[in-house]
Amino acid sequence: MVIHWWGLIPFVAMLSIIALAPLIPTTAHIWERNRVKLIVATALGVPVATWMWLGGGQHLVVHSLNEYTQFICLLFSLYVVSGGLFVAGDIRATPRNNVILLCLGAVLASFIGTTGAAMLLIRPILNTNREREFKVHTVVFAILIIANCGGLLTPLGDPPLYIGLMRGVPFAWTFTLWAPWMFVNAMLLLTYYAIERREATRESEFGRAWDEQATAPLRLRGGLNIIWFAAIIGSVALLGDHPWIKIAVQLGAAAASYFIGSRSVRMRDNEFTWAPIAEVAILFFGIFATMTPALEFLRLHAGQLPLNEYTLFGFTGGLSSVLDNAPTYLTFFEMATQLSVDGGTVVAGVPEIYLTAISLGAVTCGALTYIGNGPNFMVKSVAEERGVRMPSFGGYIVWTLRYLAPVLLTMVLIFISTSALANLCGIALALLIAGNALRIIAATRRREA
Repeated sequence: MVIHWWGLIPFVAMLSIIALAPLIPTTAHIWERNRVKLIVATALGVPVATWMWLGGGQHLVVHSLNEYTQFICLLFSLYVVSGGLFVAGDIRATPRNNVILLCLGAVLASFIGTTGAAMLLIRPILNTNREREFKVHTVVFAILIIANCGGLLTPLGDPPLYIGLMRGVPFAWTFTLWAPWMFVNAMLLLTYYAIERREATRESEFGRAWDEQATAPLRLRGGLNIIWFAAIIGSVALLGDHPWIKIAVQLGAAAASYFIGSRSVRMRDNEFTWAPIAEVAILFFGIFATMTPALEFLRLHAGQLPLNEYTLFGFTGGLSSVLDNAPTYLTFFEMATQLSVDGGTVVAGVPEIYLTAISLGAVTCGALTYIGNGPNFMVKSVAEERGVRMPSFGGYIVWTLRYLAPVLLTMVLIFISTSALANLCGIALALLIAGNALRIIAATRRREA
């Protein structure tokens, strides 16, 4: 099936509506309703799927439907199980404690997946900061770190790396990414700490007193759900070749958590509702349906692209920020098997320098937009359900361009480039970013004194 450029219009329209509808006064209130989102997703997605099917692309439609089903079942099951876990008590919402929570998420993301870590930790993060007035930055950096950049160390961390494992990349190879993983997350944590120190000084005396008085020892409620969490993560790790068995395990774990677990933990403590997962399921139905011709168009024309370590990172990362990062990774992985590097190490048929660029781009650049990675929108929805006024689609991109993009550029210059001059430029940029964060911290300390 040949896809022309105009086949991308529904996908562009879907992204544009998601980005602009909340910003336009006449549509903002209407867009809040999941029923309206369903009408839009159906109106754009179903005609595209029908056109692809009748045009000879039945296998593409079926493949996209299978991917969507696996994707949403994983998100759904993790959302339900995490809703049965509650960290009772309340630690102080200090910059140090928030950094510890984000750092914990950065580690967990590589071992229980970015989706699992995000769903496990977003509620404790929101509970800890419930007395805080200024907490949007904490949720944004939770998306950057826990829902994306933390998942670099193992194939369990993010779907693209798991696809690499299925294509012959050794399980332990991703451990070679420990340096960029540590660098990116350390830079983001330092930047967050600087912002958090500054924002904490803006809190009212009432908010500080409330936070001080509301402290209580931490204890885990609904601990049985850890078993269901383990079952879901195990299904991802062990049942990749058996998708329907994997889905059955995940839905079974979700059902056991919901019907056997404590109702008071779920409904009273976590204030559990179905609205966030419904919003994600609806929006990603439209995205998966309309992006099918976009991915096929990319596959058909990717051979015309100038490919090296820089462009592979750029293409994989840029497309992963608006398309599903797993098939984007696979597309450029397959293309990279046709490339060669003199004297370079080859991993699973791909020159290692190219595999590194593709892996880093697919995982880290998924944080650039709300739709770049599944848990991004989920974290946003859960936070908004708790009353946090999250940035709009475009507003979030402003955050990522300001705080994430410079870090990723620095990472490319230091860890992907083979040029000594580029390495030095990357180190200089890293020092500039760190110096700016330290300047903010120093200025905040002077105000506190």
